[in-house]
Amino acid sequence: MTAAGSAWVLHPEFRDEAAAPDGAARGPERRLDEAVALTRAVAPEIGAAEILPVRRARPATLFGSGQLAAVAERLDDAARRPDVIVVNAALTAVQHRNLERTLKVKALDRTALILEIFGARARTREGRLQVELAALSYQRSRLVRSWTHLERQRGGLGFVGGPGESQLEVDRRRIDERIVRLKRGLEAVRRTRGMHRAARRRVPYPVVVLVGYTNAGKSTLFNRLTGAGAVAEDRLFATLDPTMRALALESGRVAILSDTVGFVSDLPTELIAAFRATLEEVVEADLILHVRDAAHPDSRAQNADVQKTLADLGAAALAEGRIVEVCNKIDALAPETRAALERRAAGENAGVAVSALEGAGLGALRRCIDRRLAGGRAIGEFALRAADGAALAWLYRRGQVLDRADDGESIHVRVALDPADLARFGTRFPAVREDASRNRRPPAGVSSP
Repeated sequence: MTAAGSAWVLHPEFRDEAAAPDGAARGPERRLDEAVALTRAVAPEIGAAEILPVRRARPATLFGSGQLAAVAERLDDAARRPDVIVVNAALTAVQHRNLERTLKVKALDRTALILEIFGARARTREGRLQVELAALSYQRSRLVRSWTHLERQRGGLGFVGGPGESQLEVDRRRIDERIVRLKRGLEAVRRTRGMHRAARRRVPYPVVVLVGYTNAGKSTLFNRLTGAGAVAEDRLFATLDPTMRALALESGRVAILSDTVGFVSDLPTELIAAFRATLEEVVEADLILHVRDAAHPDSRAQNADVQKTLADLGAAALAEGRIVEVCNKIDALAPETRAALERRAAGENAGVAVSALEGAGLGALRRCIDRRLAGGRAIGEFALRAADGAALAWLYRRGQVLDRADDGESIHVRVALDPADLARFGTRFPAVREDASRNRRPPAGVSSP
């Protein structure tokens, strides 16, 4: 259905809270707006968008018969019949089939719509494998006994006839075989990523990952911080394939910054499973920057959706104390609201307020990243001779010099280093003695081992 001409969007407003999907508390109008924005990715022309109240979800069609009859009548009277109807909810296979039969137009539910977008925008081999795996897992659940070609075929050996596989079973078997091949390919991707992470740990470069709701401005922030030219557009799911670049910090330390796919409410479970190899970067990250759209009216609801997705990934416990909240798009806020947000972020040390578009607050964000990454470093204190220039340069290059004093004969330095680098320094420069006379209390924000 990719790049269809026109579409109608229907959002079911569930009256029964128990039947409503997660995140429905943001309100039907906001959810309809998001569904329209998603639909524009595959159908530029939106013929109609409306909310249909649903008191009780009908097992056969989701909507009531009267509602469907009214929609069918409007379709018949429309100047241009849409190419697709998008239902902003998860449909069962039976509901999907019956809606298409009743309305006589192709139908997509929310899961299928997101899969269409991912399929159109995946560029790398890994991304295409992940999207195909998610799509086949979804398609397998759609196989129903609804067409005449699903009757049993003749089969058997030689002249002995007998009942063979039904077409349904043939389709399911072929999908299962393809899924197995895709999982093998993604397992190879996972192993490769694991080796890359192991190599980074040996260097070691800390990894900082950007996460957040789709269209929160992650890619724009990524480009601002690294000078990269990653795709950054004002549209949902502009980034699918992960991108990594070096991030230079004020202390002289270098980190690796990773841009990841955006999250969304009711993210299909098939996508979470298929993209697990990519999203493992989030779980393994040294620091997670949660980028929020501070100007979005549903910012709080989007925050809850991101937290839920992180929990589904198993990153909730790992991210304890390793998440920095980055309130982006402060340029779109009213001046008094922006000032209040900046004061609160600075005063409570609860996060950083930035504008990736204008570049405001990026210095504070870099310092925050530097400080948080230093929290896991060890403190080394050394007394170097004037002739130990190579050792001093090595400390400046690999660590963060917290304090330095020259007394004419020796250079006394206190340095925050990764534990592995601290051990390397002792092996590489055995002649440099540890300075036992110095105060060994680490500065604020830096903990000793």
